[in-house]
Amino acid sequence: MLRLEHIKKIYPTGEVLKDINWEVKPGDRIGLVGVNGAGKSTQLKIVSGDIEPTAGEIIRPASLHIAYLNQEFEVDPSRTVREEFWTVFTEANQVQQSLAQVQRDLENASPEELDELIHKLDRLQREFEALDGYGLEARIGKILPEMGFEQEDGDRLVSAFSGGWQMRMGLGKILLQSPDLLLLDEPTNHLDLETIEWLEGYLKGLNTPMVIVSHDREFLDRLCTQIVETERGVSTTYLGNYSAYLQQKAENQAAQMSAYERQQKEIDKQQAFVERFRASATRSTQAKSREKQLDKIERIDAPTASVKTLQFQFPPAPRSGREVIKIKDLTHVYDDKILFLDTSLLIERGDRIAFLGPNGAGKSTLLRLIMGMEPPTEGKVSLGEHNVLPGYFEQNQAEALDLQKTVMETIHDEVPDWKNEEVRTLLGKFLFSGDTVFKQVTALSGGEKARLALAKMLLTPANLLILDEPTNHLDIPAKEMLESSIKDYDGTVLVVSHDRYFISQVANKIVEIRDGEFRVYLGDYHYYLDKIAEEKEQARLAAIAAEKAAKKAAKAAKAAAKKK
Repeated sequence: MLRLEHIKKIYPTGEVLKDINWEVKPGDRIGLVGVNGAGKSTQLKIVSGDIEPTAGEIIRPASLHIAYLNQEFEVDPSRTVREEFWTVFTEANQVQQSLAQVQRDLENASPEELDELIHKLDRLQREFEALDGYGLEARIGKILPEMGFEQEDGDRLVSAFSGGWQMRMGLGKILLQSPDLLLLDEPTNHLDLETIEWLEGYLKGLNTPMVIVSHDREFLDRLCTQIVETERGVSTTYLGNYSAYLQQKAENQAAQMSAYERQQKEIDKQQAFVERFRASATRSTQAKSREKQLDKIERIDAPTASVKTLQFQFPPAPRSGREVIKIKDLTHVYDDKILFLDTSLLIERGDRIAFLGPNGAGKSTLLRLIMGMEPPTEGKVSLGEHNVLPGYFEQNQAEALDLQKTVMETIHDEVPDWKNEEVRTLLGKFLFSGDTVFKQVTALSGGEKARLALAKMLLTPANLLILDEPTNHLDIPAKEMLESSIKDYDGTVLVVSHDRYFISQVANKIVEIRDGEFRVYLGDYHYYLDKIAEEKEQARLAAIAAEKAAKKAAKAAKAAAKKK
């Protein structure tokens, strides 16, 4: 279907891709993985034809129709949902708009204008039919429920829907084009868990081959049939999902290291023989023969070291009292919306809580209430009385950091007594080296801001970590380092995250915000999923029982009425 052979891409700033080789066949769902800056999105743009490779070849049929959902899918908030879907069919959409205008003109037309407008209406209707306009209208009617919309939603404005629903519009517009190959660049960004799971299920049900760039390991695990890793500009293909890729990579590295060590041992043994008998009258011929053999050996390379990533641990947590946070009879209204309604929660030392709930449920607001950044409408939110020291990672680092400072100044101003070498050593652990430490914060990428904010958190000992979407903008190795640091941390942790794999690694308790209340699940993320499945099954059985009881009551009432 499509094959990349020896693709290379060089930008003025340097070489991004050196030797990329992979292919897509019918039924494939390929996940592209690699650190930030490895060239994953560049590969999608090369496949889509948005940019040309510096060298190499893309082999594909001329008729192959590729659709691309990029990170910043475009929708017009001033259109209705149906109008947004219509924009896919450019020519038919223009004719339809002209038809609507003629129909409006007919309402106010003078007698002398009427004949000309009727002829124009007839011509446009024939054009619309020739473009299968009514068939396209039916396709839009069909895609609405597929994307989770009600038919009446088609007439609502795009601006009335959240980012997750707007993503569904972007995906629907792509599917209306009937693509042969689907390219998805970070499709789960900014989506809540419910929408991510919907997207996962929907994509699984498609037969369309797809190539996915994502840092969401759970998403890759559940969807992908192959993983293509790009490391130092070179691609390697692994069959299976993300977990299979991790296992195969570890096995390959172990096998390569074993073969390398065996060969080195044999080379050292032969080299020692050559050195010992080079000048021997009786064995010099043997020594020279072995030296020639050594020169001909195809050397096995040692496994390359992993790509450099974050290296840090949170400072030891001073011991706090047992009660870390007390939330009592909390009611909170935000923008005329009731987020919490007379609900309470006690957070104790050692809890590692992940707060779950749809976008807009109040998760980030709750963290701000805990930090005292805004007062509750009613009730009380307070830190424990005994030595509770919070450290807070804000979701929007553009607001949390001083954009006018340099990277170096951001850290140095927090610890003025540190020497430059000490500041540089800390920043080096967060991948800031050389002149990058003198970059202004405003010039940093989202990932760089996240790393700098984490570095800043290490400067003040805390026994309560409050982390709002800490994995946003982090690549997979950086996420793994953060997970490891939290696991080794002996304080209390509160997390808001849409990264299910991250939650499953760090949380020992789940608090779901549902209908303004805290629903507490005393176990990890997988325990929570099991309990939710149980609740849904109980609700289903209860609904069946209620329906049977209603039918029985109706039957009894009918029988009683007949007797009368």
